[in-house]
Amino acid sequence: MPGPHIDLKALIRDVPDFPQPGVLFRDITPLLQDPGAYRYVIDELTRHLGALAPDAVVGIESRGFLFGAPVAYKLGLPFVPVRKAGKLPHERMSVEFALEYGESQLDIHVDALARDQQVVIVDDLLATGGTATATAKLVELLGARVRAMAFLVELAFLSGRERLRDYEVIALVRYDEAA
Repeated sequence: MPGPHIDLKALIRDVPDFPQPGVLFRDITPLLQDPGAYRYVIDELTRHLGALAPDAVVGIESRGFLFGAPVAYKLGLPFVPVRKAGKLPHERMSVEFALEYGESQLDIHVDALARDQQVVIVDDLLATGGTATATAKLVELLGARVRAMAFLVELAFLSGRERLRDYEVIALVRYDEAA
């Protein structure tokens, strides 16, 4: 049962011109510094994702770890990290993808998921959907299935949800305009 509603947007700080001029960055650190708000976010994500009965939680480096790991803990599920290039020590599978500001690569351990496992993917932010799409591709290359994707923040004006139309998408906070 959900607890009292918390105005999460009030705890997300706008930082203009970061990481480059013309970009309005949504900074979640004030939310993380509020134990009640952070607990609320974890509880809400757990409630949404737990209802889907996944077998594992996949978190995207790095801020996706802040939300995915506690959700996995609360659900009693394995947590699978998807990391940036060169960060995983064991045999891995990789995909390259386009970011809002350039190119990147994500890796997952080849033994992280079993065929037909149902997983949920967790990250802090849905922007254009490139990182989430690349993560879903890694999960599917291992033979697992993406049950849903969950985000703290969705920048709806960047249409990332459209790119993820094959998946259920959950977002706790939505920004419909850039400013």
